Amino acid sequence: MSAANDDEIIPRAGVIGWPVAHSRSPKLHGFWLKQHGLTGRYDKLPVPPEDLAGFIADLPKEPGFRGVNVTIPHKIAVLPMMAQIDDVARRIGAVNTVVVQPDGSLYGSNTDAFGFIESLKADAPAGWVASAGPAMVLGAGGAARAVIVALLDAGVAELRLANRSIEKAVALADEFGHAVQPVAWDDRAAALAGVNLLVNTTSLGMAGQPPLEIALDDLPATALVNDIVYSPLVTDLLARAKGRGNPVVDGLGMLLHQGRPGFKAWFGVAPSVTPELREAVLAD
Repeated sequence: MSAANDDEIIPRAGVIGWPVAHSRSPKLHGFWLKQHGLTGRYDKLPVPPEDLAGFIADLPKEPGFRGVNVTIPHKIAVLPMMAQIDDVARRIGAVNTVVVQPDGSLYGSNTDAFGFIESLKADAPAGWVASAGPAMVLGAGGAARAVIVALLDAGVAELRLANRSIEKAVALADEFGHAVQPVAWDDRAAALAGVNLLVNTTSLGMAGQPPLEIALDDLPATALVNDIVYSPLVTDLLARAKGRGNPVVDGLGMLLHQGRPGFKAWFGVAPSVTPELREAVLAD
């Protein structure tokens, strides 16, 4: 990252990761900048792990730089580098949005939980609410942590958590409390009985990954099914759920909605998620 010339200083943000070439965040933020007629830039910023500390330390010194999104593998590593973090980032244990404060200090937040729940609110059938019944979450990684926080904050009283390694599910249940109930991977299908929501946070079903194998026989017909994978947009899980009549929400909405708080903090405008935005990002 290099400083801009004094006569070229414009508001800037970007996404850091290693690698970062796959990120669709520049398409997302670029759409909003153009939509609102704003002068600004949002760039892909490849930062290897050994350069992360130096990059973060130099961030406030860069003219015009307002902050960055953080993606794999830096979300956990940047947390102790922040002067302040919000409560959600602390509970999730990761930062995905960094804002350079007016005094030059760095504020870290995590908008993944916000993006997840806003996606459900926007795309679930009218009248559906997360707190109406038990939720079933597949996976116990970083994405699962964000989903768990979002659902607990939304009032879900019972969250069944199935993971290929039961030890990780048990650890999250111990951390997040009695509302989270670990489920053995072999029992995942039977645990669908009576749920209001099924969420896949694993990479199973993603392009190039093994399929997600789970029988849906015990899934209530009214249960909402969400897969945070968005490549492919319609995963096998969503296709099978839709085929049996369940309402479904794809994973793209979470990506789009999680970008809203950062854009507002960096560029001063609260953006919205529209069909035109979805089309633009999908076309990338």
